[in-house]
Amino acid sequence: MPFIKTDFPGLFVYEPAVFEDSRGFFFESYSEKTFQQQGINIHWVQDNQSSSCYGVIRGLHYQLPPHDQTKLVRALRGKILDVVVDIRKGSPTYGKSFSKVLSAKNKRQLLIPKGFAHGFSVLSERAEVLYKCDGFYNKESEGGIIYNDPELSIDWKIPAEEAIVSDKDKVLPTLADCRNSFVFAS
Repeated sequence: MPFIKTDFPGLFVYEPAVFEDSRGFFFESYSEKTFQQQGINIHWVQDNQSSSCYGVIRGLHYQLPPHDQTKLVRALRGKILDVVVDIRKGSPTYGKSFSKVLSAKNKRQLLIPKGFAHGFSVLSERAEVLYKCDGFYNKESEGGIIYNDPELSIDWKIPAEEAIVSDKDKVLPTLADCRNSFVFAS
């Protein structure tokens, strides 16, 4: 199966089968049938795409219930370090982070369940990122955690002096102080 379990309940790396020949490559970046065979039944309602230059760090973002979102993230161009933090109270991995390099070359994707804060850093000259969401964006439900929270100690693989972070993301609270109503359900 193309799904690789992580130590985080519900978090999967998705590696689709890629067919390459002298013409190039082909792969199904998403197939409802493939996901359903894994027991993953998600109705995607929105695709988001961003383009960023080297050194950009976006995140850590999430949406609170009832507007929380599952995401399926991939890099269409370039290379990113995709990072998530489990913020589901009672989870065995609460407060821990997970990161994975996603690139146009490796075609890996990260399936991020509700209850995770999400962000990424751009490791290539440019990167285009596409992610599917199973819920619509809702401004009042926005939540976030500052990317450099000392308790999380995330290595974004970007030297601090080269990090490009939005003003909005620079003032996000720490995990200890963030708005959070997620509870882990096993």
